[in-house]
Amino acid sequence: MSTLASIVVTIIALMHVWFLVLEMLLWDKPAGLRAFGITPEYAAQTKVLAGNQGLYNGFLAAGLGWGVILGGSEGMHVKLFFLACVLVAGVYGGLTATRKVLWIQGLPAAIGIALVLMS
Repeated sequence: MSTLASIVVTIIALMHVWFLVLEMLLWDKPAGLRAFGITPEYAAQTKVLAGNQGLYNGFLAAGLGWGVILGGSEGMHVKLFFLACVLVAGVYGGLTATRKVLWIQGLPAAIGIALVLMS
């Protein structure tokens, strides 16, 4: 179960690296516009905010990766903290932006938390 938990946490970390790339580098490019369903005008107006959000997603990815690398009980606590942050962000995004955020960000975090607790 520990290996499965680490694999799931690693996948969630990699998802957040991808979110960083989308928000910091591709926000106003075709891939970013498609991913977020936004217009070029909106992307231009919100590029700085998106970059900031991408940076925070990078911090989440780094924390999750740190927990996986650290291992043991210390790593478990680090993973749980950062997974909880992802879960809260997913719930908030699901309530304030679009339900899609809840399923893409919140559900994997909840599954990760369950797996880490069972490992």
